[in-house]
Amino acid sequence: MRKVVPAILSFLVMGSALIAQQPAPAQQAAQPTGQRHKVAVLDFNYATVMTASQAVFGTNVDIGKGISDMLIDKLVNDGTYRVIERNQIDKILNEQNFSNSNRADANTAAKIGHILGVDAVITGDITQFGRDDQSKNVGGMLGKWGSGYGLGGVGTHSAKAEVAITARMIDVNTAEILASATGKGESKRSGTNLLAGGAGTGGYGGGEAGMGSSNFAQTIIGEATSQAVADLAQNLNADSAKLPTITAPVVTVNGLVADASASDSVIINVGSSAGVKVGDKLAVSRVVRVVKDPATGKPLRSIENSIGQLTITSVDATSAVGAFSGSGKPQTGDTVKTP
Repeated sequence: MRKVVPAILSFLVMGSALIAQQPAPAQQAAQPTGQRHKVAVLDFNYATVMTASQAVFGTNVDIGKGISDMLIDKLVNDGTYRVIERNQIDKILNEQNFSNSNRADANTAAKIGHILGVDAVITGDITQFGRDDQSKNVGGMLGKWGSGYGLGGVGTHSAKAEVAITARMIDVNTAEILASATGKGESKRSGTNLLAGGAGTGGYGGGEAGMGSSNFAQTIIGEATSQAVADLAQNLNADSAKLPTITAPVVTVNGLVADASASDSVIINVGSSAGVKVGDKLAVSRVVRVVKDPATGKPLRSIENSIGQLTITSVDATSAVGAFSGSGKPQTGDTVKTP
C-alpha cells in the first residue's frame, strides 16, 4: 500500500504538468461594444487618378462612386457603424444641389451629415489607381489606350496593380476632422495586364462591367481595390472610439400634414429646426372631436384616430417629406407627432 500511494501521486503530478503545458484556447474576437455611430459615406474624389483610371478601363468610369459603394458594403458587414443608405444620400444631394467640388469641403460635408441625421460623414480621395510604375515607359504603356488592351498593352509579361485611398471622418456638428485613415492594396500576376482583357472587344478594357461585379473582382486591379477597401474599413473601424459619445436629447415632434396630394409622399410643416431627422417614424392621426370646458369653452383635449405612420425621407429647416404607411389616407391638417 505504501508503494501504490506514491505512484498515484506521481501520476497526478505528471497529469497536472501536461495540462499546464497545453496552449490556452483561442479567445474569440472582440465584438463591438458601446454606441454604434451612424455614418454616411460620400463618393470619393478621384480627380488625381482620372487619367490612370481611363487607361485601365478604356473610358471614364466613376471609380469614386464604385469604391464608396464597396466601402459601404464592408462597413455594413463589419457592424462597427450604422451606415445610411446611398439612395437617401443621393436624394439629399440632389435636393440641396451640392456640386461634386463642394462635397469635399468639410463644412459642406457636415451640413449634409446634419440633414441626414448622422454622427459623422466619411469623405476621401483615391490617390493611386493602376500600375506602380506609371512614370516609366510612358510611350509603351499609354500607346494602346484606344485598342482595348487596358494599361500595360501588348507584350506585357507581368503586371502589378496598386490602389491607395485616404478617408476622413468629419463631425457633423463642428466640421472637425475626427480621424484620417488610409487603405492600400496590391496585386501582381505574370502574363497579363491589369484587367486581364487582352486585345479586341471581348475583354474588360472597355469598362462594360461595374466595379461591384465578380468580373472586376477577379482582375488584378480588382484584387488590389478590394484589398485597399478592406484595409481602409479596418482602419476606420479602429477609429470609431474617436467619435464623441453624445446622449441625444429626447425630441418631441408635433406638426401637421401640409400636403398629401402625392400618393407616395407626404409633406409636413416641421423640419430640422424642430428636430426632425431622416429616418424618423412619426405617428399620423386625425382629430375627430375636441372636448371643451363647459364653463369657459376652452379646449381641454382632442380625441384622435390613428391613420398610420410616416417615415421621414428628406428634411429641410422648416418642412420634411415622408413615406406613408397605414390603413387610412392622410389629409391636409392631420397631426404628426413622435409616437
